Amino acid sequence: MTFAHGYADNDGLRMYYEVHGPEVAGQPPLLLIPGGGSTIGTNFSELIPLLAGHRQVIAVEEEGHGRTQPTSRPLTAENSAADILAVLGQLHVETVDVLGFSSGGHTAIALALGRPARVRHLIAASTFASRDAVPDEFWDGMAKAILDDMPDIYKDADRRLNPEAGHVERLFELDRQRILEFPGWTDDELGTITASTLVVSGDRDIVTPAYAARMADAIPGARLLIVPGGHGDYLGEQAATGGDVRTLHATVPFLLRFLGE
Repeated sequence: MTFAHGYADNDGLRMYYEVHGPEVAGQPPLLLIPGGGSTIGTNFSELIPLLAGHRQVIAVEEEGHGRTQPTSRPLTAENSAADILAVLGQLHVETVDVLGFSSGGHTAIALALGRPARVRHLIAASTFASRDAVPDEFWDGMAKAILDDMPDIYKDADRRLNPEAGHVERLFELDRQRILEFPGWTDDELGTITASTLVVSGDRDIVTPAYAARMADAIPGARLLIVPGGHGDYLGEQAATGGDVRTLHATVPFLLRFLGE
């Protein structure tokens, strides 16, 4: 299968990207944005082969994650969206479909809001758009979180790619601060999204199915998919699946059907 990779510079931030599969006539590439702590591999290694036979796939790693090194700036959805625009510019891609998982969903939403002409379809997977989507205990736990709370699979993946001292600690703190300082969007702001949108969540996810339905209701014409699963197992996310990818294989046809609409 066709594969390429590289880096795109955005004011000193060099975002790592991969391109899987050939261009498909009449279809824009599908952009994949991993969640917090993740690399392309830990989040999407099982998913990409199932998609790249149908669509060209571009996958990125946000600041401090995987092969994209941290800078002195904060990690925010808007900063990452600007980094992604640099990737698309380097690849001469005008329009994409986007799937963002968890905190990567924040970047996907920021991209759809900030550059509506660049995003045709938006899949917001296991993410939330407002701070009241999760209980106070979530925020208290995030404020008190320490590196030991980070899944070992993320720490191990980062240390393989970045063995230098302090890198995984920097990754953890970037993600923790990103979530703690997440401002969210109002329903009115979500109401300006023009991309055809699918909100996906597990029935035992970080957010409740009721919140996912509320989020879908706020986005004009959005569709809702609730799958029997947890936080990302339906995408093959390695920290969630434990190697069981049956839910992934059941979910992909729904994603492809939506992207084909």
